[in-house]
Amino acid sequence: MLSIIPRDRRFFDLFEEASALVVQAAQAYADMLRDYQQRERYVAIIRQVEHDGDEVAHRTLAKLDTTFITPFDREDIYALMKLMDDVIDETDAAAKRLTLYQIAKPTDALIKQTDILLQATKMVAAAIRELRNLKNPAGLRERLIEIHAMENAGDDINHAATAELFSGAFDAIEVIKWKEIYELTERAIDRCEDVANTIEGIILKNL
Repeated sequence: MLSIIPRDRRFFDLFEEASALVVQAAQAYADMLRDYQQRERYVAIIRQVEHDGDEVAHRTLAKLDTTFITPFDREDIYALMKLMDDVIDETDAAAKRLTLYQIAKPTDALIKQTDILLQATKMVAAAIRELRNLKNPAGLRERLIEIHAMENAGDDINHAATAELFSGAFDAIEVIKWKEIYELTERAIDRCEDVANTIEGIILKNL
């Protein structure tokens, strides 16, 4: 079963290209919060990364249509690319809300959230690189465990931030704005965990 992998390794190149864009989007989002006066510039960077991610996804789907033997199941290839694209989309949406809602400054909770997101995307990229060697999945599984840990940490931050929103210290409009920003950022982290779950399924199918 694993012997088919060397027949066409270009899918792995596409996976790695997509995962690098996932990290770029998360890095720009994290940098944006620390250089907030330049937030419009970072929003533009993330928007371009989102366009680049769509282009990689389209190339991957086109390749699926013309490839007879794929490294692993077609639905898994599709799921991996879509989920990585979703991470970028959620990141893009969260960053845009900060400017759309005219947020004066980021909260400490959001800064922590984006740091978690960045760490999770780096683990996703590391896991994607290790997909080339499914015969020895031990290192790959370590990356997946780390992604799950990042998602749990992100949940904790999101829950604490949401609780603070409803503490009475914020007016209703601010609650609505911040709740959406936190949720979009958390969804980006969740999609990283979905990537990990998809990779775990690929490992099990190819043991």
